[in-house]
Amino acid sequence: MSSTPSTCPFDSVLVANRGEIARRVFRTLRRLGIRSVAVFTDADADAPHPREADHAVRVPSYLDVDAVVAAAVSSGADAVHPGYGFLSENAGFARACAAAGVVFVGPGVEALEVMGDKIRAKQHVAAHDVPTVPGFSATGLSDPQIAAEADRVGYPLLVKPSAGGGGKGMTVATGPDDLADALATARRVAAAAFGDDTLLLERLLQRPRHIEVQVLADAHGTTLSLGERECTLQRRHQKVIEEAPSPVVDAAVRAALGEAAVAAARSVGYLGAGTVEFLVAGDRLDEPFFIEMNTRLQVEHPVTELVTGIDLVEQQLRVAAGFALELDEIRLDGHAIEARVYAETPSRGYLPATGTVTYWHPGDARVDSAVETGSVVSALYDPMIAKVIAHGPDRETALARLDAALAGTVVLGVDTNLSDLRALLADPAVRAGHLDTGLLDRRRTPEAPQPPTDALAAVAARVVAVADAGTSGDGSVWDRVGPWRAGGASVSRTVSLEDDGGRVHAVAPAQVDAIVTGGPVEYWVHADGGAHRLRVVSRRAAAERRRAGAGRAPGTVDPDLVAPLPGTVVAVHAAEGDAVEAGARLVTIEAMKMEHTVTSPHAGTVRLRTSPGAQVARDAVVATVTPRAPEPVEGATREPARTPSAMRATSVAEAPPEAEDARIAEDTHADVASSSPESEDPAGIPASAPTPSPEENHS
Repeated sequence: MSSTPSTCPFDSVLVANRGEIARRVFRTLRRLGIRSVAVFTDADADAPHPREADHAVRVPSYLDVDAVVAAAVSSGADAVHPGYGFLSENAGFARACAAAGVVFVGPGVEALEVMGDKIRAKQHVAAHDVPTVPGFSATGLSDPQIAAEADRVGYPLLVKPSAGGGGKGMTVATGPDDLADALATARRVAAAAFGDDTLLLERLLQRPRHIEVQVLADAHGTTLSLGERECTLQRRHQKVIEEAPSPVVDAAVRAALGEAAVAAARSVGYLGAGTVEFLVAGDRLDEPFFIEMNTRLQVEHPVTELVTGIDLVEQQLRVAAGFALELDEIRLDGHAIEARVYAETPSRGYLPATGTVTYWHPGDARVDSAVETGSVVSALYDPMIAKVIAHGPDRETALARLDAALAGTVVLGVDTNLSDLRALLADPAVRAGHLDTGLLDRRRTPEAPQPPTDALAAVAARVVAVADAGTSGDGSVWDRVGPWRAGGASVSRTVSLEDDGGRVHAVAPAQVDAIVTGGPVEYWVHADGGAHRLRVVSRRAAAERRRAGAGRAPGTVDPDLVAPLPGTVVAVHAAEGDAVEAGARLVTIEAMKMEHTVTSPHAGTVRLRTSPGAQVARDAVVATVTPRAPEPVEGATREPARTPSAMRATSVAEAPPEAEDARIAEDTHADVASSSPESEDPAGIPASAPTPSPEENHS
């Protein structure tokens, strides 16, 4: 990446962030010979970023302004780089840095205050002839007044927090009947995520594209556009795939977008790197509407770096130190595409996932990651754990290289969207560049992927090896068995393995090219470009499941409703003993600043199993809805109701004891030693994996 004159802007810089962005900033600091300082919380004491810095300071929270500024002063840092999120767009933090004599690597207070408030930003840029989407601020308005304004502007409307970004709290009101719920949800999320429940309502453009422009500005009168990024592929307002340049923007539209972005930046005396975001209707690319300006580095900044050859972090540091931008003519070279790797479970509606990364290996591309082998992914922070970015001379090549890099990226121990990203890149609409912001939300929730033969054979080989080695079962699974590559002579014994889709496979061990972690009951495997979790099914468990399946009436739904993800119960919408209809909201759970609502799958009577403020684990039972008995039909003979067995769910306070783990392991190993294709036929065993409750995600 090109570098500008060698004068070092600072001696020491504190990075007020965590994860992949902290590690990415450290790379530039090392290249420039600048001492790096990290901050970390107790939850991140063992995370990669504090170890990679030259010095690290513990803070109680990444949002604690006083603690972060004190860390900068005590560590001797000349400047603070805020990354993105947390305090990056906090004017109070910028003021506190200045008061302490520490340079804030970002724009001035005016830009932070104006552009940090979506309502004010929209009004401000409109006064500078930058076109904006029709809408209004809900500040000071009662709900009836908001409803009247909504009728005037017209539906559908996007309801979003004024004080924050990242899609958090955004809800859609398709008509007057949806408005009250949309307002309540957006306010609750905004207050929790940003400490401010002020709302902005805007006309929702039909099938728009989300295109943003990277700008750079110095204190010497130069403001530059570095071209656009296509960020249209989003799920629930969270970006998934970004690319530069946009596949549909020509030179004339690029020039118009750049002029509008530069005008918006200059209107607030902007300094440093920033991004001006636009919505454009798919059939009117020449009419961009300003939606917001992000006064910081963007998550997707690597695609701009790869097509321009400019290190944006270096330019941020230089501008903050008072240097002038001394860049050659901005030229776009080829095409770059970024895929965000999230810790989430696509087959459960893309709900966030947690766990320990038992094996990590990046693919053959630029990979900015927050994790390594042994990292813990918790519900405390954003679920993005890595970004994979590929570059090529054209879009087709970049797509192919990104797919290959995703296939070679190995994450075991935690659910991710890696396989789903590859399926998305293969989508004909994506390959053709026919995009709109609703494309991903219209796609069907994928089923848990079918493990390939190699994955099954590799795990079977590992199960047999563990059984033959006589693993005692003492300690945790991950302490007992580390990463292992399948190999050695194949054996004839079969092993029954259940995948995340509830399918059971009887397989023989074989020597294959795969990476396996886990044991003795649950294993993770990467083979043929994808990762899979597999559980060993003993003969005893198989028999119990056959019996349970035989007693289940066709079409019955389990009355126990479970948490679709680990998190905090923020609302309970029903009372004990209430009679509810199918689809009634029962419990709302928050995790990673996102909300998910558990609804009743059938009419019945509610028994609550949790309360507001409770911490729940994934699959913990949060409510039971006893089905309402059907009305008797005259003359019909009524059969006794058959209640399905309760789904096994574990709450945070009810983790299974190690003794149970050891018992299951013992049973499993005994089965492996004696099983054969003739002795156990798992075909036809019904799936035991729970179907996630319907959820409502507004982030």
